Amino acid sequence: MRFPRSSGILCHITSLPSELGIGDLGASAYEMVDFLHAAGQSIWQILPLSPPAYGNSPYSAYSAFGGNALLISLESLVDEGLLSESDLEGFVPGDPAFVDYDAAGKFKHPRLKLAYERFLANPPRELKIAFEFFLDSNDWWLDEFSLFEVLLNKYQESHWSKWPDPLSRRDPEALGQIRQEMAREIDYSRFQQFLFDRQWNRLKAYANERHVQLCGDMPIFVAYESADVWGNQDMFALNEDGTPKLVAGVPPDYFSETGQLWGNPQYDWDALEKANYAWWTARFRRALEQFDLLRVDHFRGFEAYWEVPYGAETAIEGQWRTGPGAKPFDAAAKELGELPFIAEDLGMITDAVHELREELGFPGMRVLQFGFSTMEDDFHRPSTYPESCVAYTGTHDNDTVMGWYHLRKPPENSPDPLDEVVTSDVDVNWQLIDAVMSSAAEIAIVPIQDVLGLGNEARMNIPGVASGNWAWRLSPQALTQAHADRLASLCHERGRLTHEVPSVG
Repeated sequence: MRFPRSSGILCHITSLPSELGIGDLGASAYEMVDFLHAAGQSIWQILPLSPPAYGNSPYSAYSAFGGNALLISLESLVDEGLLSESDLEGFVPGDPAFVDYDAAGKFKHPRLKLAYERFLANPPRELKIAFEFFLDSNDWWLDEFSLFEVLLNKYQESHWSKWPDPLSRRDPEALGQIRQEMAREIDYSRFQQFLFDRQWNRLKAYANERHVQLCGDMPIFVAYESADVWGNQDMFALNEDGTPKLVAGVPPDYFSETGQLWGNPQYDWDALEKANYAWWTARFRRALEQFDLLRVDHFRGFEAYWEVPYGAETAIEGQWRTGPGAKPFDAAAKELGELPFIAEDLGMITDAVHELREELGFPGMRVLQFGFSTMEDDFHRPSTYPESCVAYTGTHDNDTVMGWYHLRKPPENSPDPLDEVVTSDVDVNWQLIDAVMSSAAEIAIVPIQDVLGLGNEARMNIPGVASGNWAWRLSPQALTQAHADRLASLCHERGRLTHEVPSVG
């Protein structure tokens, strides 16, 4: 699939400013859309919206279909009449530069429950109709999700194989009994998803009206501690007792000398093929309901994946296995039409991976930092980018471009190829942004930290490090009209404007 020449910004929802400890779908999200529109940006790329299973990582969620309830804006619930202004009092803010997941959860969850109780007591007619419509339209994934979430809270045990045997093995009679006993809790779980979906759809409509497309991010794997694995045990590499047999990771690479041991259970691709990849088609359908385009994380795993025995200490002990290739995508395209996907093809990539991506017509990714790092790679230098690719200064797994620049070690006793891009010490971040903007790539994406010229204190994630990630936040008023004007002018100069912007019109 080809995309118009354009550009966008990478910034996750949690990174937005807010007064309640975590960015959400409230006013700051709309302000970001307004900034993007004024800056001539056509794409807002975010990280997965799913509820994290552990470590606050959006890439390890307990559902591939549900949304993270912490992203629900309580202020918007005041507008809906489900909360009052006084209900939002009492939050003790911490450092506004970082997400406080614990504080946000302790404050938000009781108030979400209060909103539900008020809805039950006196449901506004329009909201009640919308909730019923949401239930009818989403039961195909919502039933499994809500039941799993209730059991997760009931037993306070994320490893569902440790739940009582009839429930871990999904005995129909036991599940039916739980549905009766915990009907109220299940309904509350569904209500939270309704609120999330309602707020997200409103934001998407607002963005699209302002010529901004939303780009999502889909991890290839799901967490073991998820409704997806518990509800589809025959589709994963599990032992008879439900514990993982084989897990996912990657071998040693640019990010880690021992590789990355993700721990997600591997798929049983034979079982998925027998079902005509119906689960994958459903997953793609849900994603395309939420987003205009989608980045498919770890695309190389569809060609071949790194399989590690469960219990291994590092990913070094794994081995390569042949993946399903184009089959899941072909099955989905027959039902969903052309797939507006971006293939994340970073890491140890072979010719076979590129051939698969080209067969499917997905643009791949090029990352400037990889082209001028200690592992210099001409493939990732802006001067070599083809049209059919998405160019980045860096991703959520990279350091910020200024953090990288200051830590980078230029080659000894030879010319530094970066000198062709950075010609002075003034506004280095903008020179690097211009390098990807002026490349041939159809789409150029810049992390918001790089627009602001922030150092590695603003890094989003360090792969292989289990804690302390996913916490960086934008400071209030950090983005100015000057930033918007400079981005818009750069887009105009590099032929990436797709809508009229007053400052450069």
